[in-house]
Amino acid sequence: MKKTIGILAHVDAGKTTFSEQVLYHTKSITNRGRVDHKDSFLDSHNIEKERGITVFSDQGTFELNGSTYYLIDTPGHIDFSTEMERSIEIMDYAIIIISGVEGVQGHTKTVWNLLRKYKIPTIFFINKLDRTGADKDRVIREIKRDLSSDACYIDNNFIYDSKKEIDDINKFDEFNLNEYLIEFISEHNDGLLEKYIEGNYDYDLWIKTFISLIKENKVFPCFGGSALQDDGIIEFLNIIDKLTYTEYKSNEKFSGRVYKIRHDENGNRVTFIKALKGKLKVREEVSYGGQFVKELDHVQNNSNEITEKISSIRIYNGKKFKAVDVVEAGDLFAVTGISKAVAGDGIGDLKEKTQYEMTPTLISKVIFDKNCNAREVLRYFKVLESEDPSLNVTWNEIFQEIDVHVMGKIQLEVLKELVKERFSLIVDFGKCQIIYKETIAEASIGRGHFEPLRHYAEVHLKLEPLPRNSGIVFENKCHDDDLTQGNQNLIRTHIFEREHHGILTGSSITDIKLTLLTGRAHNKHTCGGDFREATFRALRQGLEKAYNILLEPYYKFVIGASNEHVGRILADIQKLSGTFEPIEMLENKVIINGRGPVSTFMDYSMEVIAFTRGKGSINLIYDGYDLCHNSEEVIETKAYNKNADIEYTSTSVFCSHGQGYLVTWDRADEEMHIEFDA
Repeated sequence: MKKTIGILAHVDAGKTTFSEQVLYHTKSITNRGRVDHKDSFLDSHNIEKERGITVFSDQGTFELNGSTYYLIDTPGHIDFSTEMERSIEIMDYAIIIISGVEGVQGHTKTVWNLLRKYKIPTIFFINKLDRTGADKDRVIREIKRDLSSDACYIDNNFIYDSKKEIDDINKFDEFNLNEYLIEFISEHNDGLLEKYIEGNYDYDLWIKTFISLIKENKVFPCFGGSALQDDGIIEFLNIIDKLTYTEYKSNEKFSGRVYKIRHDENGNRVTFIKALKGKLKVREEVSYGGQFVKELDHVQNNSNEITEKISSIRIYNGKKFKAVDVVEAGDLFAVTGISKAVAGDGIGDLKEKTQYEMTPTLISKVIFDKNCNAREVLRYFKVLESEDPSLNVTWNEIFQEIDVHVMGKIQLEVLKELVKERFSLIVDFGKCQIIYKETIAEASIGRGHFEPLRHYAEVHLKLEPLPRNSGIVFENKCHDDDLTQGNQNLIRTHIFEREHHGILTGSSITDIKLTLLTGRAHNKHTCGGDFREATFRALRQGLEKAYNILLEPYYKFVIGASNEHVGRILADIQKLSGTFEPIEMLENKVIINGRGPVSTFMDYSMEVIAFTRGKGSINLIYDGYDLCHNSEEVIETKAYNKNADIEYTSTSVFCSHGQGYLVTWDRADEEMHIEFDA
C-alpha cells in the first residue's frame, strides 16, 4: 500500500521536528536534525537553514509494516501558503501539528479550510506538551470550537505496546478502544449506535467503521506529545499505520497530477508528479497541458495538448534521489523530459487543471542595476515563476519594469536571497502595492467586430455579475448554425488565455459570467487571430456598458489582548475600515474576530505588539476579495487611461469599399452585421 502523508502547521508549531522524528524511527534517516541546529533533513536549502523556517515543500520516504509512505513537509508561514496549497491536493492524509502552548492559530485555520476544500482526511497532533504553558485540554476545546466538533482525542495510554522499538512496531496489531472512543464512533454511525445500546459491541466492526469515518472526513482523531522530546511519536506511527489506507489501481491508463517544478544543480527542469492511476515507464510518451476552463459546474481543457517523452524517473528522499524505470499509482516521483508542465496540470488521462485558492494580494517592482539586461533579468524571474506560478511575473511595457506578485514581505526577502544564490544577481524590490480587481454590478451585452481588409470575425457576449470570489465562468449558447464548434471553442480559449483588464484601474476582472450568444465568421477571410480581436473587443465593450466596481483583498483577523486594550482595538478596527463580531471574554483576556481590508490591516500587527507590549496577538487570514473601501481614492491614484491601454480596446473595426475604419464602443452596435434585439 502506498500513502502520501502531508505535515502542515502554523509556523513554529514544531512541524519539521515532528517529521524528523518520524523519518528517524522508520530508519529513513540515521540522525535526527533540528531546525535550531540548522541540520534538519527536510529543511535542506540554505535559506531555510539560515531563517529556521520551511520555505519549500520537500518530501521524505519510509517503509512501515509493508506500506510505502511519502511524507511531505510543507511551509508553515503564511507568505508561502501557495507552496503549501500545491502540495495539499496530492495528499492521501494530512497531519496538522498544533502547538500545545499557542493552540489553534490564524494559519491553522487557513490550513484547515484548504484541507476541507480538497477533502483530505485529517489527523491532529498536539505538540510541545512538555513546554511550560502547554494545555492539552484547552487546545482540544479550541479544535472543537474553531475547526471541527467531530474531533476526538486519543490518549497514548490507550495504545498497546506503545514503547516498542521500530521492529516491534511492524508487528503492531491493535490499540485499545476505551469507553469514550467507543461512544464517539457510535454517535457517528446509526447502525453502531443501535448495536451499542443493545450491548452488541464488536471491536473489529468499530475499528473498521472508525477507519472509514476518518477516510470520509467525518471524524478527526487527535493525538499528543512532544516531537522535540520524542514523546508520543512511536505511538502516533502505530496509529497512523492502523487507521489509514489507500486503494490505488495500477491496471488502468496512466494519470497523474503535477504538484511541483524544480531545477536541479545542472539546471535541468524536474517535474514532480503524483501517480493517481496506472503505471509510467522511462521513455514513455505522456500528454499534458490544456487551458483550465471554469464552465458552469464542470471543468474542461480546450487548448492543444503537449506530448513529450519521459527521459528519467526519480524517487526523492530529501535532496537525494534514486533513478527507477517504472512508477505506479500512489507513487510520488519526479521526471525529466517534460519542458512546459506547471503545478496543477493533469498528466496522461487526467485532463483537468487545478485552480488554486491561495492567491497573492500584493505586487512589487523588481529593482536592479540599470547596467543589467532587463530581458535577462526577466528570464531569471520567469524561471522562478515556473517553480512558483503564483509569482505571476509580468513585464510592464509602459513603465519598462518587472513586477512580481507576492503574499508578503517575508516572501520578498526570500526572493531576494534566492535570486542572488541562483543567478548571482543582486536585486531589491519596491514598496508592496495592493493587487486590486474589478467586476460589474449589472448585466450587459458586449459586441466586438474585427474586419480590416481580408479579415473577419464578430462576437456577441453577455456579461453578468457573479458572487464574490467566483472567478470567470463561461457558458455557450451559440447555435452551430451561427458558428462552427471550432470557432466557438476558439472564442472560449481566448476568454481564458489571459487575464483581462477592467476599465477603472486596469486591474484584472473577476466574478463575471460570460455567455457566448452568437458570432459570425467568413468562409474566405476569417483567419488566425481574428476571433481573438473580436472577443477582446466584445468583452471590453460589455465592460464599457456596465456599472463597474473595484474590489480589494480582505483579511479575517483574530486579535487577542488583555481587557484594558479592548477600547483601543475596537477604535482601531473602525479606523481601518474593518468590522468585528461580538467580543469573546476569556478571564482577563478578550478575543476579537473580524474582517478588514489587506491594505489597512497588513501592518497592524506591529501596532498591536507595540501598544500591548508584546502580550497581544493578531492572526491574519486571507479571506478573498470584496468591495474596495476607498474606491475613488484608488482610482484617482492609479490614473488609468482606458483609452490608452495598448493591449485592449473597445473600438471595433469595420470595412467599407476595401478600407478599414474604426467605430467606438458607443456607436459600434449600430454597425454590427448580426441582427439583435436592442
